[in-house]
Amino acid sequence: MTALLEVNDLHVCFGQNQHQVKAVRGVSFSIDKGETLALVGESGSGKSVSALSVMRLLPYPKAHHPAGSIRFKGEELIDAPENRMREIRGDRIAVIFQEPLTSLNPLHSVEQQISEVLLVHKLMTPRQARERVIELLNLVGLEAACSPERLAALPHEFSGGQQQRIMIAMALANEPDLLIADEPTTALDVTVQAQILDLLQELQQKLDMGLLLITHDLNIVRHMADRVCVMTEGKIVEAGNSQEIFNAPQHPYTQKLLNAEPQGCPEPCDGSAVEVLSSTELKVWYPIKKGVLKRTVDHVKAVDGISLKVRHGRTLGVVGESGSGKSTLGRALIRLEHSQGQILFDQQAIENLNRKQMRPLRREIQMVFQDPYGSLSPRLSIGQIIEEGLLVHGLGGDLQQRRELIGKALLEVGLEPEMQDRYPHEFSGGQRQRIAIARALVLKPKLIILDEPTSALDRTVQSQIIELLRDLQDRYQISYLFISHDLAVVRALSHELLVMKSGQVVEQGPAHQLFSNPQHPYTQQLLAAAFMEQ
Repeated sequence: MTALLEVNDLHVCFGQNQHQVKAVRGVSFSIDKGETLALVGESGSGKSVSALSVMRLLPYPKAHHPAGSIRFKGEELIDAPENRMREIRGDRIAVIFQEPLTSLNPLHSVEQQISEVLLVHKLMTPRQARERVIELLNLVGLEAACSPERLAALPHEFSGGQQQRIMIAMALANEPDLLIADEPTTALDVTVQAQILDLLQELQQKLDMGLLLITHDLNIVRHMADRVCVMTEGKIVEAGNSQEIFNAPQHPYTQKLLNAEPQGCPEPCDGSAVEVLSSTELKVWYPIKKGVLKRTVDHVKAVDGISLKVRHGRTLGVVGESGSGKSTLGRALIRLEHSQGQILFDQQAIENLNRKQMRPLRREIQMVFQDPYGSLSPRLSIGQIIEEGLLVHGLGGDLQQRRELIGKALLEVGLEPEMQDRYPHEFSGGQRQRIAIARALVLKPKLIILDEPTSALDRTVQSQIIELLRDLQDRYQISYLFISHDLAVVRALSHELLVMKSGQVVEQGPAHQLFSNPQHPYTQQLLAAAFMEQ
């Protein structure tokens, strides 16, 4: 019987001659109907490049295939005409991309983007398409987005997790034969992640759909995959039945991946450390306007009266579901979001400071954003991106001294100093996240707000980043406000914990106490979803 997808001896190269980079080298795998194959490996191993080759979505002619075959239902896709590929893409083969905000069109509403594939491939009427869009949004747990106002909203008006669910709704719209899921749950909190994985499995059984799953989360692989291919440096080093791979890994690299879990937890905080940042009754309310005169009829209470303290050389972890207000809180604390309430930094009230007055403080307060690709300018080299802060604050000396500082910052996050002359699109998602961390570290700030800094990283790199952040905290006594949905990572780093739901704090206190004895049902629910394996 012919496999749904057959990839044989696939090679992918970027560039030409001496500048040629061999991203994929002789990869072979197949997927049958109703089967899930997982491609796992570290950031930059060639997983996403292999998957994007299936849909011919690589930047041709810069990317090319020196050798190999990709057959979908027996049809060769490597040299298929572009008009044939357009018929297949989004209809018979769909993809959930890794970075939702950069994959969604910022100028089109959510309804327009989901309905586009229905109008093009299914030739639906606008009314039929809207009904299907609402059905899909309900399917992926976005009931709140089904009102006319939210259907007309733009992607940036949704949280990272909500954007990811919109991407999943788009991919499932035409009930494809093959779904390529590139880190489909990266931006999702643990409870929604469980719902989405259950949904994918349910739809897979209903539609007899093949699933190519690309992820660094081995817990997902263990639950979802029938077979696993382990990739490193563009090659598959081990392949086989999921259970066999997990129970008896043969290759040293596979063993390394399986052993890479965030370890340990910091010493309990004694509460005597000086407060670096604090807020009292902090609020971020967005007005809801209706009518011809656009009168304010209500508010979206993204952050609703939050009081917190971040201590010198300590980490405050902020956890909660997607849309709970975690990222909005982080942006409000450093005055990137208009807010009400008191904010103190180094005992100085900053809530009423204007842009000019805030500038000197920007060196002391840095932020690592959730979406690394969206926060890195595509027109600047990595060196220029990291150098920008040094130039703004008049630091680093001459060009050569600044290049040395930039090289050191890159080394600290596990990248090579020579990489500073390359551009963001030349790096994998995980590498871009490390660049974003290097940009914050180069100024040696007092406080770093880390918004999902490890969400795009595989477990081995996560462990390295955790050790790096711990080391930097010990060395420079940096304070962290650590926002994440990954409770294993939060537990490894946080001295204190704040649990958010619907813009409010439901529980806060010493991290070791909340992890060992949570009092609020919502905290108990989060921990149960995150640590069901342990």
